[in-house]
Amino acid sequence: MGDAATVPLVVLTDGNERLLPIFIGIWEAVSINSAQIKEVLPRPFTHDLFIELCAKFSITLRYLQIDSIEGGVYYAQLVMGSGQQDEYLDCRPSDGIALALRGDVPIFVEESVLATAGQKPEELPDMVDLFTFLQK
Repeated sequence: MGDAATVPLVVLTDGNERLLPIFIGIWEAVSINSAQIKEVLPRPFTHDLFIELCAKFSITLRYLQIDSIEGGVYYAQLVMGSGQQDEYLDCRPSDGIALALRGDVPIFVEESVLATAGQKPEELPDMVDLFTFLQK
């Protein structure tokens, strides 16, 4: 899978002309896709289990913060709450996105990350959606 055309990519947008491409693993791509289409599987993915665990223990997923990029690697934090206290958990952006979609919470990206890694649509390589890719 060294060919960039076969590497899963999630693309975030700021709602304007800037896109933030993040390369992810195939299983994270499958999980994110599952969350996007609200697919109910017979057995839970790890991300589903995490959301269920939080619900059982009254922990609220507040938002995902993608806060830096260093050497091409993105860093993110899940902001979780219990009562009035917030906790910040280091996470891979791909896991955080899968959880944020399941928890229906916002995804924030620091302006400095968008300034460094944001791209215009025409700068991105040709892409196909995950369903099309898996059908090949």
